[in-house]
Amino acid sequence: MSEAAAAPLALTGGTGFVGQAVLDLAAQGGLAVRALTRREQPARPGVEWVRGDLADRAALARLVAGAGAVLHVAGVVSTPEPAGFHAGNVAGTEAVLEATRQAGVARLVLVSSLSAREPALSAYGRSKRHAEELVQVSGLDWTIVRPPAIYGPRDREMLELFKAARWGVVPMPPAGHASVIHVTDLARLLLALVPGGPQVGLRLFEPDDGRTGGWSHGELARAIGAAVGLRVWVPHLPAAALMGVARLDKALRGAGAKLTADRVGYMTHPDWVCRPDKAPPVDLWQAQIATAEGLAETARWYREQGWL
Repeated sequence: MSEAAAAPLALTGGTGFVGQAVLDLAAQGGLAVRALTRREQPARPGVEWVRGDLADRAALARLVAGAGAVLHVAGVVSTPEPAGFHAGNVAGTEAVLEATRQAGVARLVLVSSLSAREPALSAYGRSKRHAEELVQVSGLDWTIVRPPAIYGPRDREMLELFKAARWGVVPMPPAGHASVIHVTDLARLLLALVPGGPQVGLRLFEPDDGRTGGWSHGELARAIGAAVGLRVWVPHLPAAALMGVARLDKALRGAGAKLTADRVGYMTHPDWVCRPDKAPPVDLWQAQIATAEGLAETARWYREQGWL
């Protein structure tokens, strides 16, 4: 067993959507995890919670001490001000890298975003690209993962589309294509990357559900409709209309708005399909969850939780 696999895994973002899926699979595999958290958390088998955040250098030092590898999932996906993206995604990554190097931990896996591929489109994408560049020059044995749209139980981002589908209409951006991935498939990949090795060291991957060419926006909307048991109307909104909706969302929900002007910047881009040449090695990982089934499972989970 490699050192990275034998020692505890240091995890940021363990209380979030992706991090919780990682913890679920780590528990199934008997992997010890030390996870960062801002608030008190219920006990979980195999998990040692470390109180603190990405701005707390002492907490980061405790998190990574003696770890075999660091899995950096934490980040800011929505914020009223662009400076929030820099603080969470750039400065936060810089602090994790510093703590990792000082602790003598060699291996780090960064969860980035497909939006980093087009950094000019959004402050979010620029911040994730900047974080990638910091990792690439860190001197560590790194792997970067750029997930596309992530869905699954616990997700509150795509929940908005499921809620819209209940009304028989799923508004989408202008015509384009995008890839998606179920959160459990993503978590399996992240844990498979932790030990490192020549196949994955100093590499950047874009994993998806295995659908060649991704999903057209209309196909994805109709698949979400099918998941809630309805045939839906799919209007494609131009950028100007989406900006109007973003202003309305901000007026109604303030800092909790889901559709922001920054998000409109990358939502209207026509190509968020993962590149086949950046797919993870097939002998290491392949997606197992068909998206139609995964969306239906997600809709059931939302109903069970009273979210839908």
